[in-house]
Amino acid sequence: MRKIKIWTVLLMTIFLISAFALAGCSKESASDSNINKTDKEQSLKYEGQSLLVHSGAGLSKAMDEMGQSFEKKYGAKINFNYAGCAQLLSQMEINQTGDVFVGGSLNDAEIAIQKGYTDKFDEVVYHIPAIAVPKGNPANISELADLAKPGVKLVLGDDKTNAIGKKGAKIFAKNQLEEGIAKNVVARDATVNEIVTHIAMKQGDAGLVWEDNGFNAKDIEIIKIDKEQNIIDKVPVCMLSFTEKKELAQAFVDYVKSPEGKAIFVKHGFNPIE
Repeated sequence: MRKIKIWTVLLMTIFLISAFALAGCSKESASDSNINKTDKEQSLKYEGQSLLVHSGAGLSKAMDEMGQSFEKKYGAKINFNYAGCAQLLSQMEINQTGDVFVGGSLNDAEIAIQKGYTDKFDEVVYHIPAIAVPKGNPANISELADLAKPGVKLVLGDDKTNAIGKKGAKIFAKNQLEEGIAKNVVARDATVNEIVTHIAMKQGDAGLVWEDNGFNAKDIEIIKIDKEQNIIDKVPVCMLSFTEKKELAQAFVDYVKSPEGKAIFVKHGFNPIE
């Protein structure tokens, strides 16, 4: 009888342990199911919708991937309008259209605020000016001062219409190189992408671009500018005041500044702002 009682207790104990384990698995499975359901609902939340994003042309590679990644995750199509930021701001003033603006410099976002296109912006990654030279560096450019040497052919951005052109003017003034630089300019381009193309085609000895423009580039080399001489900028992102899709526009802004969004920028040579 005593042996029977012991076996009965053991069997009951094993039964109870098994029951609790099965209940735990059931709860875990239900929890996992709810998480998967939430993820699926989130991914379908904006399906069939679209956004128009105005973005500086120099950011196009990173932003193209950003749009594709956002669409894959949330279902919404991101349409980009790439141009020089001054041109983009002018388009916004005339057309009053678009949902999100990604500028090449903080100055672009500040202008957008002044004009009432947005009321705030977020800083996402650093935008660092650098010198671009053709592969092989035929003019032997090694530092900023070399750009002002007689005979050096420079391709620069328009100092009134694009971010790198405006930033370059400030950098040259800071280092008292304006006179020599002015004598060497052979072309001024509307976008930084055009500068990169002209330097790659050896239509100039050097140009001022952003460091990220040289990331994985085959036909140009990047020469960094000394930090004491440089003026480092930041890439801003903001929702536009005339959007009719505020929830979706804010979702895209949040994605761009999220760790996942910043990781995409890093893949294209940017340094994230922590």
